[in-house]
Amino acid sequence: MKDMTTRDYHIVMKRVRIADLKARLSAHLREVREGEVITVLDRDTPIARIVPHREAESLLTVRSKRRGATLQSLRLPPPLSVDVDVVELLLEDRRGGR
Repeated sequence: MKDMTTRDYHIVMKRVRIADLKARLSAHLREVREGEVITVLDRDTPIARIVPHREAESLLTVRSKRRGATLQSLRLPPPLSVDVDVVELLLEDRRGGR
């Protein structure tokens, strides 16, 4: 059996070039809808990944070096309350501190 892909410990992601993605977008999106992950290539350089959307997934990804850590066990710090316009600080920093 030539060119057969098995899914086990090592999952092989499909890789498509931009031109192929544009030409066959509907077909590729059907595969993503079925659970496939597609890596988009600009020539041979990976530039994006198309993954299935899951409603239950959080948009916030937290990575921890602690074993068994979950999002619920990792608490985010409380919002910082400051009496400064942070946008103005950012613009000042981008202007070089003038």
